[in-house]
Amino acid sequence: MHKTQLFGGLLLAMTLAVPAGAADKVIKMSTTTSTQDSGLLDVLLPALEKDTGIQVKVIAKGTGAAIRDGVDGNVDAIFVHDTAREEKFVADGYGTKRYGVMHNDFIVVGPAADPAKVKGTPEGAQALQKIAAAKQPFVSRGDDSGTHAKEQDLWKKSGVAIEDATSSMDKDGRKVEFKTVQPANATAWYLSVGQGMGKTLTITDEKQGYTLADRGTYIKYKYGREVPVNLEILSEGGEQLANPYGFIPVSQAKHPQAKTAVAEEMAQWLMSAKGQQLIAGYSLHGKPLFFGDAK
Repeated sequence: MHKTQLFGGLLLAMTLAVPAGAADKVIKMSTTTSTQDSGLLDVLLPALEKDTGIQVKVIAKGTGAAIRDGVDGNVDAIFVHDTAREEKFVADGYGTKRYGVMHNDFIVVGPAADPAKVKGTPEGAQALQKIAAAKQPFVSRGDDSGTHAKEQDLWKKSGVAIEDATSSMDKDGRKVEFKTVQPANATAWYLSVGQGMGKTLTITDEKQGYTLADRGTYIKYKYGREVPVNLEILSEGGEQLANPYGFIPVSQAKHPQAKTAVAEEMAQWLMSAKGQQLIAGYSLHGKPLFFGDAK
């Protein structure tokens, strides 16, 4: 047999050896930056592929942008943390079901010197009120993420005078505008950076200011990097700071090309004993980053 024919035969055999439909088990998922920045996906996705054959192409961005990816049909699933917007996404027919996969919490972090005297304040709104009263630097993600949405909610509850504003960010080479609220007349101390959580923590560290962060990303940047951020947890534990995460398959009713069945299989794996065990077992320096929510 000619060598070319032999090689061609081997190549054909290898191709046929790939399980039928394997390519159909590659899905795109748009997710909040905290699932990636914290390192959680580095644990979950290899185990998911080993157990199910599902491969996930991750697009990490703010929750608002991730949800828009689902609305636009650019992905097969979203994994985000803004319950109200997640429920609306499902109610509007873009998602099949919200799976409450896990939670951690938001925290207010800042310099150890704590010039705003925030330390020991359990509720986030009260912590922001103290920062505003002291006119100490506060760095906002300003990116329409779940963290940014929580921050806006806390400002509304803080009693601090707020004002409406319009912010913008780049999405796939085009400018996207969105409405936001922020402290009024605060240009001297309030900085909106339009960045993910990791970059926001770095900027906050440089300015020795305060910010609202998810605990998972903070722990990664505090304990999981060669040069840690010099920021301390100053406000934590209050009900206002709860941070639940939801996984939602994109519905084929809105986007026929969506691989909804594969995304549903991923959802079931995340909610399984194996998935929940991996989530609960993920820690850095003995500090858990997330807690499973499957009932």
